[in-house]
Amino acid sequence: MAEITKDTTIGDILRIKPEAAPVLLEIGMHCLGCPSAQGETLEEAAMVHGIDINELLAKMNAVQA
Repeated sequence: MAEITKDTTIGDILRIKPEAAPVLLEIGMHCLGCPSAQGETLEEAAMVHGIDINELLAKMNAVQA
């Protein structure tokens, strides 16, 4: 499985690792299905939601399929 990076879009994350969706919801990213969220990178989403990108990456990549 591909590693999630700060440049991975939310849409790609949901396609390659749907199990990570609860992590995004837990930190307040409730608009996962919105068209704008689909093209947003994880780094952009983290910035908008005031989340440290490195902590978020660690959580995302720790999720097991």
